[in-house]
Amino acid sequence: TTRISIGTAGIVLPLRDPLIVAKQAASVDQLLGGRFLLGLSTGDRPSEFTAFDSDLGDRPERYRDAIGVIRAATEQSFARHASAHYGTLDGTIDMVPKPVGPRLPILAIGRAGQTLEWLGANTDGWIWHLSDARRLPDVLARWRSATAGGAYKPYGYGAMFDLLADPDAPLTYAAGGIRSGRNALIALWQRQRDEGVAHVALNPKPSRRPFADVADELATYVLPHFPTDAR
Repeated sequence: TTRISIGTAGIVLPLRDPLIVAKQAASVDQLLGGRFLLGLSTGDRPSEFTAFDSDLGDRPERYRDAIGVIRAATEQSFARHASAHYGTLDGTIDMVPKPVGPRLPILAIGRAGQTLEWLGANTDGWIWHLSDARRLPDVLARWRSATAGGAYKPYGYGAMFDLLADPDAPLTYAAGGIRSGRNALIALWQRQRDEGVAHVALNPKPSRRPFADVADELATYVLPHFPTDAR
C-alpha cells in the first residue's frame, strides 16, 4: 500500500514496556512513510494480567504514565523524562529513528479508564465501541467539547458487523454490532459522518458470508460514497 493509514487497535499498553512500544512504532512509521497510527488500550481481561503477573487495578495510571514515556522518547532528542512506573530518561541516550513526523499519532482505544478531557488533551483521536447507537450524538458532543480549541481529533467506533446479501435488508443492532444490507448501511454512515464520525472499525466475526464477498461488496458499492478527501 502507499496511501492508506495502518494502525493497531489496540496494543494493551499496561502489559508492555513503553520504550519498546515507542521504538517499534517509530520503526514501523518509518517503513510506512509516516502512515502509522498507534492505537493503545488498557486491556480489561483479568486472565491476561494474571498471565503477565501484572496488577489489573492500576492500569489506567500506568496507561497515562506509559503514554508520557512514549511521547518523550519519540518527540525529544536525548529525552529527559521521569516515570512513576517505568525507567528514567536522563538525557544520555537517544531513540532513533524518530517517527517521520514531529508527533506520532496516538489513538485511544476504548475509554482506557480516563476522562474525556484527558483523552482529548493527550491523544490524537478516540475509537470507542457502539454499545447504544442512540447515544452517539451525545458522545460526539462530549468529545467535541473535550477537544475544543485545539487541532481536529477524530472520533470512531468499533462494531461487530454482518453485511447481509440482500442489499435492501433493513438495519438492525444486536450485541453491540450492526446487521444490515448495504443500502441501509450507506444511509447510516452518511448520517453518522454528518454527525461527526470519522472512522468505523468492523469486526466481521458474526458474518454469515465469505469475507471476500463482503469486502468486495463494501469496496464496490459502499466505500465510493465515502471518499477520503470528503472533509
